[in-house]
Amino acid sequence: MENKSQSKILNRVLIELKAYDLQILVSVLCALATVVLQLRIPILTGRAVDCIIGPAEIDYDGLIFILKEISLNVVATGFIQWVMNRVNNNITYTITKNFRDRAFAKLQHMKLAEIDSHPHGDFVSRIVADAETFSDGLLMGFTQLFTGVLTILGTIYFMVIISWKIALVVIIATPFSLLLARFISERTYKYFGDQAKLRGDETSYIEEIIINKNIVRNMDYEDRALQNFEDMNNKLADASMRATFYSSTVNPSTRLINNLIYASVGVFGALMSIGGGITVGGLTSFLYYASGYGKPFNEISGVITEFQNALACAERLFVMIDAEVEVNNGNANIDSAKGEIEFKDVSFSYDKSKKLIEHLNLKVEPGKRVAIVGPTGAGKSTIINLLMRFYDIDAGEILIDGTDIRDIDIDNLRRNFGMVLQETWLKNATIKENLKMASPNATDDEIIEAAKATHAHSFIKRMPYGYDTILSPENGSLSQGQMQLLCITRVMLNIPRMLILDEATSSIDTRTEQKIQSAFNKMMKGRTTFVVAHRLSTIREADVILFVKDGQIVEQGNHTELLQKDGYYAKLYRSQIA
Repeated sequence: MENKSQSKILNRVLIELKAYDLQILVSVLCALATVVLQLRIPILTGRAVDCIIGPAEIDYDGLIFILKEISLNVVATGFIQWVMNRVNNNITYTITKNFRDRAFAKLQHMKLAEIDSHPHGDFVSRIVADAETFSDGLLMGFTQLFTGVLTILGTIYFMVIISWKIALVVIIATPFSLLLARFISERTYKYFGDQAKLRGDETSYIEEIIINKNIVRNMDYEDRALQNFEDMNNKLADASMRATFYSSTVNPSTRLINNLIYASVGVFGALMSIGGGITVGGLTSFLYYASGYGKPFNEISGVITEFQNALACAERLFVMIDAEVEVNNGNANIDSAKGEIEFKDVSFSYDKSKKLIEHLNLKVEPGKRVAIVGPTGAGKSTIINLLMRFYDIDAGEILIDGTDIRDIDIDNLRRNFGMVLQETWLKNATIKENLKMASPNATDDEIIEAAKATHAHSFIKRMPYGYDTILSPENGSLSQGQMQLLCITRVMLNIPRMLILDEATSSIDTRTEQKIQSAFNKMMKGRTTFVVAHRLSTIREADVILFVKDGQIVEQGNHTELLQKDGYYAKLYRSQIA
């Protein structure tokens, strides 16, 4: 099964390389020229030896001519190798760059279900570490595989010309090196695959601990985190040791066989030389070929070993590149939508074996403010995810102005929703650049006006460079609440027809929240708005409040009506007020 998988990945890599046919041809021709020039040197060396006939009998003219020819060979070989290396580097790093681009591009459109089902650090490991390992293996393949194979064939050719009888000894012993290398390489692929996977798991764990470092320390979790990391690291070390052990046995094993071949050639050639079957110069050339004959086998064995690692990493990259993307087969446009939203008999669950939302029906009139409350895990954020098509429903319809959202262009759908989430995200750029993400043409005055409305202007002015201060994860210059205010400001700059506020003020203190409530009211006026909130004081003015429990709307009405019902909402509200 592993051999089939490996063969499939190799074929995929070869297909990817077809785009570089011309450059590969240049590389092969350069490798051929390099091998021919290098293999001529032993022949020329043998002729130079034969120019020395005796102590006082030396053909100086012939010797000088041969030495000049050897010098030219060396210079030409060096230049051609330089050209070959440039071409090989260009092929290798270009295809690796393309792999990274495609993997990262796929990540932008990959289904959220696929992303959520993997540790995020694993994706980082694939794009960075696995692509680098693949690059190294591919480069070794180009730089050593072509020249190695051609050197073996060329060496056999020249040895046959000098003495086919001695060459026969070398050729008969050759399959033993090949079979041994194949036997070992088949076992390295599995271990290199395990190594790549465990490296991804370890990257994910490190990322998780760093992101949650405050909680780790607060919960006194350092020792357990260290123990977990040591366990993972031990597994990675074990897989790496196994992969390295099998791969490192190739070179000494093949070298042993090649040394035995060299010794056999020396003994057999010496006997032939004594009998006059070969000249001393010819035997010198042959021994040179015999000693160099084993080197390309060792190099090819090393290439095969590294290529196992490269293929294992390529497989992980291909899995990511081939992952399912969001289906966007709609072409409807809702830029002029009124904002009427309807859920008709909607059913959905993340895990198909566990029911979540079943037969949900809800109709929201244009411009109405809808608040969604309920216990954790009830399905509040799931409703938002379905509305934004982060996940597709299993059954039913979600309509905007009577149009099924699956018939709407997915980019157009999302452009018409403004979102402020509990999880803040600011890119590594200036504050101004972060605020202009949704509105690239916003003027400085518009940015400042929006920031004042959200009460972010005051702390921005206190930053070292004001709106031009660069934000980055490393400097820790903003609190979570300040980051959330910037996210709210970002939406204020370009307010679409419909809004989603999912715990939009969860990290903001109550006083600041009260201050920006007027800005929120202005932002929501005339716009269909969904508000997910745990603090019920923030949603009392909502037109409709939905209490969601186990994926179902169990109560519906405005604040006053729900208090009078004395049901789930009333109990939750009284518990917060108390």
